[in-house]
Amino acid sequence: MKRLLVTGANGQLGQALEAAAKEYNGLECLFLSKDDLDITDAKAVEALFAKHDVDVCINTAAYTHVDKAEEEKDRAFALNATAVQQLGEVCLTHNVWLVHLSTDYVFDGALGRPYTPIDAPNPLNVYGASKLAGEQALQKLEGACSIVRTSWLHSPFGINFYTKIKAQLNAGKSVSVTADQWGCPTRAEDLAKHLLTGISQKTLPKGISHFCGPEIMTWLDLARKRFPMETIAERPTSPQAAARPKRVVLG
Repeated sequence: MKRLLVTGANGQLGQALEAAAKEYNGLECLFLSKDDLDITDAKAVEALFAKHDVDVCINTAAYTHVDKAEEEKDRAFALNATAVQQLGEVCLTHNVWLVHLSTDYVFDGALGRPYTPIDAPNPLNVYGASKLAGEQALQKLEGACSIVRTSWLHSPFGINFYTKIKAQLNAGKSVSVTADQWGCPTRAEDLAKHLLTGISQKTLPKGISHFCGPEIMTWLDLARKRFPMETIAERPTSPQAAARPKRVVLG
């Protein structure tokens, strides 16, 4: 039986993993929220791995406030890069397979075809740059590591695009969404099953791989798909602190 540790377990992917893990009898899981384990605390991370015999670690902990990252660059890099490097080093020391989640925002969206794992990244914002720095730090290590890039994660868990719109609709508010970006929305539940199956069957690739939803759409398309009985209007794009790639399709 594999012993699995999940960091950042209070986030939407962490919650999706915890819900899905019940179907995997070959996994003994430990789910730790950011309050249980702050991965920026190197001593706490080392103490945790020294205490628990872990085979695999899925790191879902991340700084994900895309616009705030422009003002909080140090915080974004501390969690998405420095802490990831430290976690990778501890996993290497304890012979733990690290599965780390990254993002389509490492790309600029200028490529006219789906991005493959070997295409050159070029992030447009601090968030994307911090996630890329985390990837690069792990790639320099010699331990077993899988970096899984995904895009536009949504689910009934935690705070995300889906739950924010649902809350607005439940409150009787009108909803309008932009349609100026194109991507592949990904259900957190699907990503969780992909990760757990890949770990259980040892089929999750080492190095960088991509996993996303099968359809290319805008945020407006996604909102209307998830809430087909509601009236959701298109709204013009408002100025944002962080630039976004206009079209990223992961292949």
